[in-house]
Amino acid sequence: MPRSKQENAVTPSSGNVFVDLGFSHAEALVLTLRADVMIQLQLRIKSRQMTQCEAAGLLGVSQSRVSDLMRGKSDKFSLDMLMLFAAKLGVPVRIELAA
Repeated sequence: MPRSKQENAVTPSSGNVFVDLGFSHAEALVLTLRADVMIQLQLRIKSRQMTQCEAAGLLGVSQSRVSDLMRGKSDKFSLDMLMLFAAKLGVPVRIELAA
């Protein structure tokens, strides 16, 4: 059975996946920040070849929390918590407010 034109319709991206998913612009910005910081933390932990237990000790959390971080479960972390992790890992984080 042929597909309808609507099934094959392509909607161009806004440039922010969170906006495309229906989040408000403000929520999308925070979600993007959280995702970006999480990726940098994951990269830093991997580049140091740390085990999850070693990372947990450094970050002051349980190994299961590090597992959540490494699996990208961003809903489990506030931006504050991620920035604290970044500081403990020596990853400089700077939020710049544009005029």
